[in-house]
Amino acid sequence: MTVLKLPPILCHKEHDKASVFVPENLLREARRQRSIPIGKVPEICVLDPDGDIVRNLLTQNKCSLNPHWACYHSKLYNFELDGIIFGIVGCAVGSSFAVLVAEELFSSGCQLLINITSAGQILPVAALPCFIVIEKALRDEGTSYHYLPASEYCEMDGLCLNMIKDAFCQSSLPVFFGVTWTTDAPFRETAAAIESCRKKGICAVEMEAAALYAFSKAKKKDVICFAHVTNEMGKESGDFEKGVADGSKDALAIISVTATKWLSTRAAKLEKGG
Repeated sequence: MTVLKLPPILCHKEHDKASVFVPENLLREARRQRSIPIGKVPEICVLDPDGDIVRNLLTQNKCSLNPHWACYHSKLYNFELDGIIFGIVGCAVGSSFAVLVAEELFSSGCQLLINITSAGQILPVAALPCFIVIEKALRDEGTSYHYLPASEYCEMDGLCLNMIKDAFCQSSLPVFFGVTWTTDAPFRETAAAIESCRKKGICAVEMEAAALYAFSKAKKKDVICFAHVTNEMGKESGDFEKGVADGSKDALAIISVTATKWLSTRAAKLEKGG
């Protein structure tokens, strides 16, 4: 019997070495095969793992397909909000899918990626539903280990965190700051695992943040993740209520505040010659 010294996910990663397979090549071939014109996506893009925001925008005829998006696996829509043009991809759920799309978005012109994902409550921070700015996430998924060496958590980039810290001070939106648990297996959230997270001070469980923050650090890209805490894991009937328009009204307001703050911070930095 072979003795396993380390699991494969921790072996032969060479985090400082370049990948042979890169998103630019995949997008190039998709454009060739599908006759997609070369062009860029909006500089601020959104991942909407549940798809509620996209569905709401489509219902109101407030978004349109981006003609330059060459991803094989998803659709990118453009929409305007408070004078800002955004790109949005729905249903990119889970760490590996989210990072695949993130790689392609940044290769296509994205400069800031906002992820707003549904999450289950571990420790209560407010009445549900509420939103948590994810400061760091427990790495209980697989994708992050391909980008960074093993550690317990992946954190939001420090400059992004400083930028967003006071963005919601004047807002009535239910936005808090905290730590989440990123898992690849939502139906393996056992009592023991949940209790372990409680002891660590973890507020909620979701499926993308740790991987997106690992990608962000490794590739030096701006990524901000929010957990939309909507449920207590379905233990009682009537769980998973998200709010007005399945939570998309508040989510869009959060997207607008975040994007406006990022743009103003960037403009101030450029004025100073940074």
